[in-house]
Amino acid sequence: MAQASREIKRRIRSIKSTGKITKAMEMVSAVKMRKAVDHMLASRSYANLAWEIVSDLSKRTNRAHHDLLRERPVKKIAVVLIASNRGLCGSFNTQIVASAYKYALEQSSGEKPRIEFILLGKKSKDIVWKYKQEAVAEFEKPDVTLKVEEIYALSKMVIDGYREKKYDRVILAYTDYISSLKQTARIKQLLPITKERDVALGAVGETDSKSTETPEDLREYLFEPNAESVLEKTLPRLIETQIYQAVLESDASEHSARMVAMKNATEAAHDLIGDLTLAYNQARQAGITQEIAEISGTKAAMSSAD
Repeated sequence: MAQASREIKRRIRSIKSTGKITKAMEMVSAVKMRKAVDHMLASRSYANLAWEIVSDLSKRTNRAHHDLLRERPVKKIAVVLIASNRGLCGSFNTQIVASAYKYALEQSSGEKPRIEFILLGKKSKDIVWKYKQEAVAEFEKPDVTLKVEEIYALSKMVIDGYREKKYDRVILAYTDYISSLKQTARIKQLLPITKERDVALGAVGETDSKSTETPEDLREYLFEPNAESVLEKTLPRLIETQIYQAVLESDASEHSARMVAMKNATEAAHDLIGDLTLAYNQARQAGITQEIAEISGTKAAMSSAD
């Protein structure tokens, strides 16, 4: 009994220590989440409106005006997969990696275009290790992305790869921030810029119901001095903005998921400490009862001997 009590006390001390660590990680994640959410919300409206305009522009403009608008037979697809650098964030990484793999499987039917993954975040390597997919590049991801300059190298690789016909389609796989309790894996077509296909791929396994019927839009665009020069200045910047916004959404989702996971872990530690404390008290009481019984038995034996 004494040995069992000591083992329970050791486990209680260990779990209390773990609970302190998870509580500290929860508080750190909460601070990072607020910072990431503020940056994400500050640019979300602009990014969404810019993408809506450029998508509509692609529908109404001659695609011969710019390389990023031209469509061609899909033989190779680049998937930019955005995950986190660390774990302990629930199903955050598992969800987006599985969604990217599901997309790769869906594209592998029919003509079977080749899929290449461009990785952002150390945990995105799971697509290579777990699902045996091909990765051609890996970029370092800051814990909290603050400047659009931090994704310039990734953007340049994607844009140049499409313009040089290395890729026939570019896809973004990231986690969209809904709230601190809900984050959704998203698959979004980035290139070529096509309004219809962007709607169809908007969410993994979903179709945007609001896009099924759109009212007729009679807007026209006038380019000065000409369409080629205007599109050359604007389209690459808007592509960078979409990648940057996807990274911000993933940052906010990651820290929210980690905060909730650490909160749940802390609560589980407290519950387990309560259960172990009860077991310790029961074991201690059983030991005391056994000692009393042994004393009483010894006294009775000595009395009968006299």
